[in-house]
Amino acid sequence: MASGTSGPRSCDTFVALPPATVDSRVIFGKNSDRPSDEVQEIVYFPAASYQAGEKLECTYIEIEQAEKTHAVVLSRPSWLWGAEMGANEHGVCIGNEAVWGREEVSDNEALLGMDLLRLGLERADTAENALAVMVDLLEKYGQGGNCMESQMVFTYHNSFLIADRKEAWVLETSGKYWAAEKIEEGTRNISNQFSITTKIDQEHPKMRDYAKSKGWWDGEKEFDFAAIYSYVNTARMTTSTGRYCEGYKLLNKHKGNITSETMMEILRDKESGINMEGGFMTTGSMVSILPQDPNLPCIHFFTGTPDPERSVFKPFIFVPNITQLVKTSSPAFGPDDPVKKKPRFLTKPDRRHELYKQHESAAVETFKAKSKEMLEQIRKLEKEKISMMESILQNGYLDVNQAVNLFSQCVEEEINTYA
Repeated sequence: MASGTSGPRSCDTFVALPPATVDSRVIFGKNSDRPSDEVQEIVYFPAASYQAGEKLECTYIEIEQAEKTHAVVLSRPSWLWGAEMGANEHGVCIGNEAVWGREEVSDNEALLGMDLLRLGLERADTAENALAVMVDLLEKYGQGGNCMESQMVFTYHNSFLIADRKEAWVLETSGKYWAAEKIEEGTRNISNQFSITTKIDQEHPKMRDYAKSKGWWDGEKEFDFAAIYSYVNTARMTTSTGRYCEGYKLLNKHKGNITSETMMEILRDKESGINMEGGFMTTGSMVSILPQDPNLPCIHFFTGTPDPERSVFKPFIFVPNITQLVKTSSPAFGPDDPVKKKPRFLTKPDRRHELYKQHESAAVETFKAKSKEMLEQIRKLEKEKISMMESILQNGYLDVNQAVNLFSQCVEEEINTYA
C-alpha cells in the first residue's frame, strides 16, 4: 500500500528518564513488529575508517560513506541493510515506527527508515547529533521503497525515538518534512501515529509553509504537527484507543520505579497489543540501560527471536574485540541474494540463524507438558543475566574479558536450554 490508514500496523518504542526510573538511569525499549515469517538477526559491526569518496550501499541506494563510523549492535530484518532498532558504542539507542498521514508515501527506492536508523547510530555520538545526521540524509536522499521482503508492497513514513544517557528525541517525518521533540525527563512512547503536537523543538525549515500551501493549516491557529499532518486530529491521543494509548498507560503506571525488568514486562504485554500476535507479530525486542554516570557501561538486551513472552533478553556490552555474533547472524547470499533481483522473487530464501531455528523448534513444545518447564528455565537464565548486569552497575566493575563473549555465551546457554 502506498499510504492510508488500513493495512499492517507495527512497533512500539519507549523511553523512561529520571525521575521516572530507578538509580538515575535512562531505560529504552522497543518491540519490532514485522511479518511473522520474517527472521530478525542480531549483528555487531565494529568502528571503521574509510577513504574520502568511498560509497556505501544501503538497502536500495548508494550514498556517500562517512570518514569514520562507530561500533553498532543491531536488531534487523535479515534481508536488508538497515535496522529496526539498535545501539552504538556511545550509548545512543534508536527505534523506528511506521507512520502514515496526509502526505502520499513514495514507492520510489530511496533510504528506508531502517537505513536512516543505522546511519544515525553509525555516524553520531549523541542523540541530538543522530537527529541531525538523519534529517540531513533525509533531505539529501529522501525516504521510500518497499519495506517487505516479498512482492507485497508495504511503504510508510517513519518516526523515531532516539535516546542517550542524558536525553531523548522524538523525530517524526512526512516525506522530507519533519518535526522533533526533546524529552529531558519522565516517559515517552511512540507507536504508529504522529505524536508530536505543539511542543516542537526542531523542525524542517519549510514544514509550516508546506502545510499552509496544501491547505492543512491556515497560518493562524497554533501549529500542531500531529493534527495537521495526520488524517485526523490526534491531539488527544492519550485518551484514544490503540497501542499508543496502552503504552502511555503502562509507562505511567510504573513511573518512578521503572527498571529494565519493568520495560521487559511492558514489551511482553499481550493484552495491550504491544506484544503483537498474528500475521504481523513481535519478531524481536530490545531493552537498554543507559546510566547517566559516564563511568558505568551501557547494557543492551536483545531477544533475536519472536514473541518476548517466550524469549530471553540477552545482555550485550560494547568492549574492544567483541566476539562476532555467529549464532544470531543469518546466512549471507551476497550478490546472489534474491531480494536484489527485479522483479522480486516469489520464494524467500531460508534466512534463519541458529538461535532462531532452535527457538522455533522449542515453540512446538508450547503444546506439550514440557512448555511450562522450558519457560521457567529460560526465564531463570534471563534473571541470572539481569542480576549479573545489575552487579556490574552497582559495583562499577566490568570484566572486559568476560564482556567480549557475553552475548554469544548467553545465546549458547539459551540454545542448550532448548535441547
